[in-house]
Amino acid sequence: MAERLVVVGGDAAGMAAASQARRLKKPDELEITAFERGHFTSYSACGIPYWVGGDVDGPDALIARSAEEHRERDIDLRMRTEVTELDLDRGRVRHRDLEDGGRESWTGFDKLVLATGARPLRPGLPGIDAPGVHGVQTLDDGQALLDTLTAASGRRAVVVGAGYIGVEMAEALIRRGYEVTVLERSEQPMSTLDPDMGSLVHEAMCGMGIETVCGATVTAVLTDAEGRARAVTTEDTEYPADVVVLGLGVRPETTLAAAAGLPLGESGGLLTDLAMRVRGHDTIWAGGDCVEVLDLVSGRHRHIALGTHANKHGQVIGSNVGGGYATFPGVVGTAVSKVCDLEIARTGLLEAQARAAGLAFVTTTVEATSRAGYYPGARPMHVKMLAERRTGRLLGVQIVGHEGAGKRVDIAAVALTAGMTVEQMTALDLGYAPPFSPVWDPVLVAARKATAAVRSAGI
Repeated sequence: MAERLVVVGGDAAGMAAASQARRLKKPDELEITAFERGHFTSYSACGIPYWVGGDVDGPDALIARSAEEHRERDIDLRMRTEVTELDLDRGRVRHRDLEDGGRESWTGFDKLVLATGARPLRPGLPGIDAPGVHGVQTLDDGQALLDTLTAASGRRAVVVGAGYIGVEMAEALIRRGYEVTVLERSEQPMSTLDPDMGSLVHEAMCGMGIETVCGATVTAVLTDAEGRARAVTTEDTEYPADVVVLGLGVRPETTLAAAAGLPLGESGGLLTDLAMRVRGHDTIWAGGDCVEVLDLVSGRHRHIALGTHANKHGQVIGSNVGGGYATFPGVVGTAVSKVCDLEIARTGLLEAQARAAGLAFVTTTVEATSRAGYYPGARPMHVKMLAERRTGRLLGVQIVGHEGAGKRVDIAAVALTAGMTVEQMTALDLGYAPPFSPVWDPVLVAARKATAAVRSAGI
């Protein structure tokens, strides 16, 4: 008799797990049923700002594999079906058909995969749910925003939050001809950077025509006579808006898991072992934006919502569900983004995170160029590096610059994963030619300076 696998969530982690399990187990060995409450499956949420901005077509171009393609692989994928309860004692899930009058039923399982994703933060402010106020989490969200942009009579947009989604959506709206104001509660945009590096982003955004207001606490969304958003207010003033986009970050969507008594971490994400099995449960796995992962630099667990992690989680889960063995050792916190032609990247720890982990450290910042200074097109970039004070172990790198800056963070990500010191990094044999880099790559210049700082700190 075939085992029964139920997957809750039909995007990156869930369908990667289902697909990998199907590669390893035939239908007569493993029945796979997956539930997805939305209209789309296996899509790139990261591509939504570029769809909105007109850089890529959508939504079809953002879908890696359709529901029908999954079904052709003997995966019973049920779209527009929401799982409402986990009954772990009896090994079953309750689900509701969102297209059939809310009809509910139960499906049993022998193995369960939770890939419920994350939910966008939406503060309980007056007017926050008014028409014209948009989150950007799913392809449905992207289409709803595009519909509003098409119908809007004015060209003023307010983006609330200046994290990755906020700055990417600011660029998308600029490209569509909108006057854009970004409101950020912190002292600088991009709280995933240290404030001194965030100030470089702030300066560049303002130079691109994006009004960026920091230290701004949003208090309400004002509406017109028809109930549509017309302005966003802060403690100090009011910003007119024909459309409002929320970019306040996300939290793990673990409502079902919490109700079932599954273990959660400090951020509310599910806790798993190296095999992505939920702690204390031999037949339940979890992956994607609903879990916390081990930070290999600090040794702590963190919630980091990225599609790269979700796909890897799914591969690991599917291998283990299908009878193989795989592990996910952890992350170093690498991320890259852009706003117009400014590239923004980080990996490892920020200063505040290093302090919270009890680490003593030194910091260095260098300004260099993306190519040899004499080569046409050389642009400035800033590289900030954190190193452990006593050992010189690399702790983190942040990069802000133009073309060729962002992906240099991968050098540091590899060094962090390998546990290298900044002195060891100075000997890395990186590629060099004038169109691509100065003789000393900017990351290595920062490593040399950090090495000197570590030696001075030890005197």
